[in-house]
Amino acid sequence: MEQTERRVISVIVMNEASVLSRIAGLFSGRGYNIESLTVAPIPESKYSRITIVTAGSVRVVEQITKQLHKLIPVLKVYEHADLVETEMALVKIPMSESLGDIEALTHAYNGRIVNVGSDTMIVMVADEPMRVNHFLEAIKRFHPKEIVRSGSVALER
Repeated sequence: MEQTERRVISVIVMNEASVLSRIAGLFSGRGYNIESLTVAPIPESKYSRITIVTAGSVRVVEQITKQLHKLIPVLKVYEHADLVETEMALVKIPMSESLGDIEALTHAYNGRIVNVGSDTMIVMVADEPMRVNHFLEAIKRFHPKEIVRSGSVALER
């Protein structure tokens, strides 16, 4: 049995309607799961970068990248080996919790308090996905009311 590994794929596409649905359809039609998906326009161009996190064997990921190359609006496909990858999370926490402790924890994970209201505060962290996982585990002791997590973004070194 082939070993399944987490993989990050970046796809440069024309910034036009239906491209994302065609790429998602490629994955779902072949039974591949997308763990994370982030799309954003590339500044000062007519292109967008789609960052996809998936899991599969080397053979499966090769098959996915070959299929992505066949889609017409796709210009480039990168399957990252040596990359810088970041994710972001926003967490809403009751103001009844310890502000100093929350601030210290948040700073340890490249984050900060981004909003303080009368009954809640919102903190933001941006770090490597595994460190975001650790932060979300650690912040549980402060009884978060809501957590929102972005998908990964990545660039090859």
